[in-house]
Amino acid sequence: MRRPQRPLPPADDSASPAAAGDDGAHPLPGNLPAELNHFVGRENELADVARMLEESRLVTVIGVGGVGKTRLATRAAALLEKRYCDGVWLVELSAVHDAGLLEHAVADALNLTDHTPRPPRTALLEHCADRDLLLVLDGFEHLVDDCAALVRDLLRRAPGLRVLAAGRLPLELAGEAVYPLATMTDEDALRLFTERAAGVRPDFRLTEHSLGPAQELCRRLDGIPLALELAAGRLRALSTEQVLQRLDDRFRLLTGGSRSALDRHQTLRTAIGWSHELCAPPQRLLWARLSVFAGQFDLEAVEYVCSGPDLPADSVLDVLSGLLAQSVVLREDSPAGTRYRMLDTVREYGAEWLAATGDTDRLRRRHRDWFLGLATWCELDWFSPRQAQVAARVESELPNLRRAMECSLESPREAHLAQYLAGTLWFLWVGCGRLSEGRHWLDHVLEEETPYDASRLKALWVLGYVAVLQGDPVGAISALTECREEAEEAGDATAAAYAVHRTGCLALVTDDLERARDLLDDALGRYRELGELNSNVLMAQVELAMSTGFLGDLERAAVICEEVRDICEDHGEQWALSYALYVLAYATLQRGRPERARELLEKSLSISHAFNDLLGTVLSLELLALVTVTEGDAAEAALLQGAADRIWPSVGLPLFGSAHYGVPRARCEELALRELGERRYASALRAGGELGPDAVVGRALLGRPNGREQARAGTDEPAGGAPPPPGRTRKPAASPASGRGGPERL
Repeated sequence: MRRPQRPLPPADDSASPAAAGDDGAHPLPGNLPAELNHFVGRENELADVARMLEESRLVTVIGVGGVGKTRLATRAAALLEKRYCDGVWLVELSAVHDAGLLEHAVADALNLTDHTPRPPRTALLEHCADRDLLLVLDGFEHLVDDCAALVRDLLRRAPGLRVLAAGRLPLELAGEAVYPLATMTDEDALRLFTERAAGVRPDFRLTEHSLGPAQELCRRLDGIPLALELAAGRLRALSTEQVLQRLDDRFRLLTGGSRSALDRHQTLRTAIGWSHELCAPPQRLLWARLSVFAGQFDLEAVEYVCSGPDLPADSVLDVLSGLLAQSVVLREDSPAGTRYRMLDTVREYGAEWLAATGDTDRLRRRHRDWFLGLATWCELDWFSPRQAQVAARVESELPNLRRAMECSLESPREAHLAQYLAGTLWFLWVGCGRLSEGRHWLDHVLEEETPYDASRLKALWVLGYVAVLQGDPVGAISALTECREEAEEAGDATAAAYAVHRTGCLALVTDDLERARDLLDDALGRYRELGELNSNVLMAQVELAMSTGFLGDLERAAVICEEVRDICEDHGEQWALSYALYVLAYATLQRGRPERARELLEKSLSISHAFNDLLGTVLSLELLALVTVTEGDAAEAALLQGAADRIWPSVGLPLFGSAHYGVPRARCEELALRELGERRYASALRAGGELGPDAVVGRALLGRPNGREQARAGTDEPAGGAPPPPGRTRKPAASPASGRGGPERL
């Protein structure tokens, strides 16, 4: 017997994404994707999940593949969005195959960047501890034990956290409420099929003639949403009656005529298999080969990885278009351009067919080789006006880059390729705020001994660099010393230069300034002999300027950074430019020009934040706080310091524990305390501590006293009091500008 339909409470409906912002308010924090088509039915199920989340902090929606677990969970979460002041966050785990990356995937979804050497789980627990949020975990079944352990720790540590999980089996944790998701009711199944059919054929209507076959089709497909959508996709070429006839034939073929033997999993498999059989042979072949991709992929990758004598590269687009038309492959537009993906169940089906052909290993190696080449190209293109596009590209390709490293590590003879890839991606780990994951991969790939010195040495100096920025001097000096000694023995002058450079960087952040200056001078001389010019070389110049400025020669520091700025503008480099602007702002402020220093820092802060570089972001905020108190706004300066205090634990040791990096902080604190007194200063610090990186950067880039007063409008607090709620302040531009047009000279 079907349950009667029960509508959701009106309050929940008003919380839908479409309703958000109707009153002019800022969007709620979170990362739920927008719905690409209309959600059909499931009113009872949505109400049940909402009720269960009120009663239990962990609700798991389980069911067979294709039954609609993901769509139901995300829809339910969207309807409940306003109940969680710190947002609703979706974590997609289907593309995460290494359990060691589970915490990284959750941190990514939460926009949590942590550069410290502490375990990622520790950072997650601290991040969630005092927040009121809903975490939606999707596709965890292949990592069920590790996922259960993480969820258990999160729920114990974070009383304001609730988890809505969607998978094929429960997590089996104490307090878990399990919701088995049934297939759609007959009425909802027919509605879904009709709406999706109209999307394929705008003239599609249910008539007296077609109603019966459509109802029978929905019944035969057992109300499984994915099966219904696949069937609707066939209406481009067939009538409803023809689809039903072919489906009936396929059922008998796959089950030996025993329909009673079909269970829901078999029904879904039959639906996918039927769709597969209706594909032309080239489409079936491409479907199987596409299964080697993780997450999204683009046309160029498909043409390289999947083409061959039996599937020429110039035919791939047409074949892929056919799979798109049948909804086997989905198109998505992203910051990296037009991308494609397959549903997990569809990918798994293709993988079985690929395995049956005996071609899996060859395709996985082709996939790996493509992404080795992509990483190499991106490293070169990082030093160009396309730096922002490179950042977007590698972010979108991260699941495939991970799979490429995993593939290389499966064979000891190919482990050097994993070392090469982990080292080549230094710009992703360092420049795009992924130090923690970079450390994971670098440690992992260096466990393998290989005879390929160049790959190993590059991974070693990148590991040392990452460890320096994480505030791990022991790990850094170990890796850098090993790299330099082995490089000199092997005659690898390039690796030796990088090892000397990063050792100088370590000396800088540990206040050994004269040694830092000497090592950085040495490294720059080596780079000149090699003809090396890239973002790392520019950072060596910036670090030399920092050590020189800390030693008292601000004039030389400014000259060095002006040269860096010229080179950056010539080449369109932005990331190193942000650090050069920081040093120029430091020198400008010392010369008594706070307004000019602010202009430089706002540019630096905008670039660092766009690249998700928390180190550059927090250094700019610290110096901007000193500029602000110098301009006479002690409360706002203290608020910026409080916001920086919140960010530093995700970066590493605050201000590296360095007395020289800490001078602006100490001076700002002294001036603000003198102006505000201890009580008001502490209050402003607390207010800043409530701001996340997006909110504080948006506020800081308002940039002028009038703008900051506008940011406080509507509160009864004095300047520096309660800030706008986290996540509600406007964000800066999403990507940095490239080419010339930077701030005017000092």
